[in-house]
Amino acid sequence: MSLNLLKLPDGTEPVTNADEEIFLVYTALNQKPLGLTGPDGFRGLGHVDSRKDILSIRFELTAPSPPSKPTDDKPASRSRKDKSAKKSRGVNEAPHTVEIELAQDKTALRSRKGDTGSVLWRASIAFAQVILQQHRFPPSNMLLDKDRLRNSHILELGAGTGLLSIALSACVKSYTATDIAPLLPLIRKNITLNFAGWTQNTKLSEGLPGSNIAVEELDWETLLSLPPKGRSCYYPKPPEPNTEWDLVLIVDCIYHPSLLPALAETIETVSTAGKTWVLVIVELRQEDVVREFLERLLDKGTWRLFRVDGLLDLPYVIWASQKYL
Repeated sequence: MSLNLLKLPDGTEPVTNADEEIFLVYTALNQKPLGLTGPDGFRGLGHVDSRKDILSIRFELTAPSPPSKPTDDKPASRSRKDKSAKKSRGVNEAPHTVEIELAQDKTALRSRKGDTGSVLWRASIAFAQVILQQHRFPPSNMLLDKDRLRNSHILELGAGTGLLSIALSACVKSYTATDIAPLLPLIRKNITLNFAGWTQNTKLSEGLPGSNIAVEELDWETLLSLPPKGRSCYYPKPPEPNTEWDLVLIVDCIYHPSLLPALAETIETVSTAGKTWVLVIVELRQEDVVREFLERLLDKGTWRLFRVDGLLDLPYVIWASQKYL
C-alpha cells in the first residue's frame, strides 16, 4: 500500500480498537526476552546514559547482503551489465558512518520537574538508524518514499535533545524541532555542535548543511489552553508559504497520562486532513498510558491508524496515522 509520502506494507490493516491493539503488542512484548542494554547493566526507562555531558552517536549504514544463490547454480562469469545492476542496488557500496555529537543537560533532568527531554533516549537512536539506513540503501519496502521525503516539511513534537533534526535534516526539505521553552537552548546548542555556523536566523534558501533546521517553542498544554480558533496562530508553520506539514514525528513522548489530552489536541491541530502523516514511535512501558493515547486518537473518529511492523524490534512500536476529515 503506497499512500503519498508514507508507504505501508501490502495487507496492513487499520487499527480500530485500542484494547485489541494493546493486547496484541503487549502479548508480543511479554513473550520476548529483553536484553540488558543500559550503561549500568539494566534497561531502565530507556535513556542512553544520563551520566554524561556529551554523547558521541554513530550510525553505521551498510549495504544489504545480496541474496544467496541456489545451491545448484553453476559458476558463471558476470557480464558488465550484471555488475552494473548489482552496483546500482547498493550491494557493492562501501559502508557509511554518520557521527553526531550531542550535549545533555544532566542538571535539568534532576532539577526540573517532569523534564525528560534534556537527555537522549534510545528510541530516537533506533528510529534514526532505520530511516538513515533506508535512505542510504533504499529497500523495496522503505517506510518513507525517498523522493517525496526530500521535498517534505517535517515537524517534530517533543524534540528533546534535537538528535533527529540533526540526523534527518539532510533527507528532507525542512525540519522544525519543537519543545517547551526551557529545552530550546539545548537543541540549538546541539545543532551548532554538528553544523558550524548555524544560528536560529539561518535561512532555508542558504542551502548549507543544517540551514533547513528551525527550532521553535511548542508547548502542548499552552495550545490546549487556547480557544480552538486561536490555536492555529500558536504553532509553527513550514518555512515555505502556503504549505502544510507533510510529516509529524512524535518519538518516545507517550509516558505521562497528564500530557495525553494536550498531545492529542496538538496532533489534531497541526495536521492537515489527507496530507499530513503522523508517526508515533513508542517504547512500550505503562500499558494503560499507551492504551489511553490510542483511544484518544481513535475516539476522534477522523483518523486512520496503522501499526507499522518489521522496522523496529520490541519494545518499540511504530504507529502511523493520517486524518481523513
